[in-house]
Amino acid sequence: MLSTISAILLLVTFAAFIVYVIKGGNLMIGFFVMAIVWSVVGMVPADQVIQKVFADPALNYGPTIIYIVFGSWFGRVLVDSGIAPAISEETNKVGKKHPLLAGVLVLLVTAFIFVSAYGVGSVIAIGVILLPIMLSVGIPRDVALSAFSMAIGAPMYLNVVLYNQIKAFFPHAVYGGKYLVFGWVAMAVQLVAVIIFLFLNRKQIDPTRAQQNLDIIGAEVKNDKVVKVPKIAFVVPVIPVLMNMLFGWDAIPALTLATVLAMLLTGKLKGYQNFVTFLNKTVQQSISDIAGLIMFLMALIMFSGAAQMDAGRFRPLFAAILPHDHLILAVALGILAPLALFRGPLHVWGAGAATAAVLSGTGLFNDAFLLPLLYVPSIMAVSTDLTQSWNVWGLEYMKVESKSFLKNGVAVMWVVSIINEVLVYYFFGK
Repeated sequence: MLSTISAILLLVTFAAFIVYVIKGGNLMIGFFVMAIVWSVVGMVPADQVIQKVFADPALNYGPTIIYIVFGSWFGRVLVDSGIAPAISEETNKVGKKHPLLAGVLVLLVTAFIFVSAYGVGSVIAIGVILLPIMLSVGIPRDVALSAFSMAIGAPMYLNVVLYNQIKAFFPHAVYGGKYLVFGWVAMAVQLVAVIIFLFLNRKQIDPTRAQQNLDIIGAEVKNDKVVKVPKIAFVVPVIPVLMNMLFGWDAIPALTLATVLAMLLTGKLKGYQNFVTFLNKTVQQSISDIAGLIMFLMALIMFSGAAQMDAGRFRPLFAAILPHDHLILAVALGILAPLALFRGPLHVWGAGAATAAVLSGTGLFNDAFLLPLLYVPSIMAVSTDLTQSWNVWGLEYMKVESKSFLKNGVAVMWVVSIINEVLVYYFFGK
């Protein structure tokens, strides 16, 4: 009886947390408070709260933080070395006379860069280059922003930094082998959907309004000479993934190799003082970009620790209500994918942290299946949610209304989520 009451109270506090998140509450504070509340309501012994909820999760999360640091640094080096601007300039040249082609090229370049680059700092640095290109050929601000954000979300299936964040909930999942094949296919599905979205909105493309849109966001088509980099440097963004696929390298040496190659190919290693200055600048900026994210993730992982301690109380409930057929469960989560929006119960970096931790703790499904199962709706949120940090920046920068952003993105990502959940079953659920 006491256990039943505790389970009900856990669900009630979970519902209250969702309301708090939707109303715009601070997530870092919310997760920290929820870690305490779920420890108390779940009747977790005090010594286990100290060790298993607050100490061990934070200490064990150290490797993931290192991945985030190296990913953010790599993204900053791509921008500051001139590689990302050079790729963007080539895109602009090719698509100048063909607005729709220019838009498609920008989307492909965006996805290409964010296969390995990560962080709001990298998004902003690259966004201020690529978004004005889309506007300069006449693509409306709302269409450009939605397409750009979804193009960032597509390669997140392969982005080792984001993958390692969700792996904290599913430690037995492996980045490699079958998962990478799934990641490439899922990325392609989302990219094709975004390109179709741009194509369906092609009649809105109006070059005569280009200058007006550029004026609205306070940007202009720059005639500054872009730093020339050798064309071979254009392959640098995909080196980390290729090193994993071809040689099984871990992300840290792969990202380090790609970063060093970026500096070598662009002349940033010429002269000791020049190298030291560039190194210090990019390292300091990249860590500054992710400082808030790291503290947010610390609070989240503590909440995850509490949720895992309480997982046993939910097992009978989940066993009773969850379909045991992997296909039905995958399709159901695809249909329910919008519940990831506003940090809802299917967004693992929101209220869905509890869903992920509890599902993992029940042992009803293996980690190899659960990780992509919950990754799909979470990437829907990353691609079109108003609470995603770089989407918030984009709305402000592009002067786009949140209603238009949601209207454009949610429908596209909903279809993508259903298709990709079916792929999750095909790759991991049979």
